[in-house]
Amino acid sequence: MWTRKELKERAKGLIRLNYWKAVLVAIVLSFVVGGVSSSGSGASALPAISGMQSAGMVSSSTYDRINRIEHMDDLDLYEALEQGGDISQIPEMWEDTGSQNGSVPMVVALAATGMIAFLVLVAMAIAIVIDVLILNPLEVGVRRFFSVNMFEKAQIRELAYGFDHSYKNVIHVMFFRDLHTFLWTLLFIIPGIVKSYEYRMIPYLLAEYPDMPKEDAFAISKQMMTGNKWKTFVLDLSFILWFIGSAFTLGLLGLFYGNPYYAQTGAVLYDALKAEKQPFAQRPAAEEPLMSQGPQE
Repeated sequence: MWTRKELKERAKGLIRLNYWKAVLVAIVLSFVVGGVSSSGSGASALPAISGMQSAGMVSSSTYDRINRIEHMDDLDLYEALEQGGDISQIPEMWEDTGSQNGSVPMVVALAATGMIAFLVLVAMAIAIVIDVLILNPLEVGVRRFFSVNMFEKAQIRELAYGFDHSYKNVIHVMFFRDLHTFLWTLLFIIPGIVKSYEYRMIPYLLAEYPDMPKEDAFAISKQMMTGNKWKTFVLDLSFILWFIGSAFTLGLLGLFYGNPYYAQTGAVLYDALKAEKQPFAQRPAAEEPLMSQGPQE
């Protein structure tokens, strides 16, 4: 049976043997885990307009009136545009759609809402494609690096492992891992957290057996994590001071030690669970199995 102290002590020793490469790969992992974040959703457009006003692209009086729109004040649209542009450019039909107070025509609001919704959907689609085709295989490569690092000084080239070995299978299995986690998360969050721990070993399994079928990857990960999900959760909690310290040092503590330490501990956990559960007893050797001897200087 593994203990947190044993895993973390072993991880510390391994990080010292290959420190700078571990730091670099941990940075990649932080990017992968963070995913592609969208910016500006639901944010006010006023800061951008303010920049335009400062640059002379929008007159001061127009900016003041747009500011009133931002705060839902009454405004005559044409009067505002008259200050900064040619009012004749606005279709005559819009005059009939405005309210008695001269508020923004309904057609403009609907068009803006539709455009925003369209842009959000496009951004989400792009993010999903990047996650499936690039970030997930990168995660497998990162897990491969830290797994190999237990037995020899791993090289940066391990990051490309998910792209160079059974790429289609890797993106297929990792996509369903993300999909299952998302669907379980819809059930009041907690089931999603539990399932994320159940699927915890999938990228490590693909890092060793990139051709592993989806059904096997899910089943073996579940087998390895049975009876270990709570212990793994507590193991994660034991790093909370590192994460807090990283926040207080603007990420520097995590960058130069906390993140690679945490990532290497995850690989050591995978190795410990393999020894404990023996999930590969009936499986043929991997195409390029990880080395089995101890770490080398």
